[in-house]
Amino acid sequence: MNLHGEQVLLRVYLQTADRAPHTPTYHRVVKAARDRGLAGATVLRGIMGLGSHGLIQHAAWSLTEHLPVIVEIVDSPERIAEFLTDDLDHHLVAAMATLERASVAMYRPRAHDQPTSVHLAAAITPLSTLPRIQPKARMTINETGVLLRVFIGESDRFQGKPLYEAIVQKVRELGLAGATVLRGTEGFGANSVVHKAQLLEMSTDLPIVIEVVDTEEHIKPLLPHLETMIDEGMITMEYVVILMYRHNDPDAPQRPPPPPLSPAP
Repeated sequence: MNLHGEQVLLRVYLQTADRAPHTPTYHRVVKAARDRGLAGATVLRGIMGLGSHGLIQHAAWSLTEHLPVIVEIVDSPERIAEFLTDDLDHHLVAAMATLERASVAMYRPRAHDQPTSVHLAAAITPLSTLPRIQPKARMTINETGVLLRVFIGESDRFQGKPLYEAIVQKVRELGLAGATVLRGTEGFGANSVVHKAQLLEMSTDLPIVIEVVDTEEHIKPLLPHLETMIDEGMITMEYVVILMYRHNDPDAPQRPPPPPLSPAP
């Protein structure tokens, strides 16, 4: 299989407690991708999130862990389209998925014959290489989506609380579709200080990535708040196609736009 070049990244946003009917949904998605013969799948676990069911975070007294989880799959536009149409819809009850460009610079299966060279792809119009997906009964499609990634440190704080919690709360106040907080195990930032997760170290400034997915018109009101909340960090964005799976009728009235920004103090 040759994946070198312009491909598609499918990201499915779920919860660890999602089950259809007994096996965790993210397990079923990975198995379906493997059965389909896709190039691979990666599961990323979060530590906090905001979704259609409200705030998602660890509960010490709950027997079932409710935390966000993301399944990432990279393959050709044609194979991703087949997977969405023929497989994924059978496993998702209420979830969100995004499609974005993924220019593969290197793909080496274990039994590759000759190494391929690694190089960056040329510039290309956003979304121009993504497959056209036909909506199904519970699926709505929005082609004006934005994936915002905020890179900060776990020890960063804002008004006395962890910065990532403050950002998720702001996302919630503005009525955005959702947010997912991912914790890294090692990294460095603008000051070039390397931070690692150590077994006996209780407080480590590990890297944190906050992912927010919504339409451009809903993302824009968040940006001024991030400017005032983040002292050190980085923000990236990608244009994506949003696939939303819901319990209710896709023809139901859409949510109102987010409230206007309050005047700056």
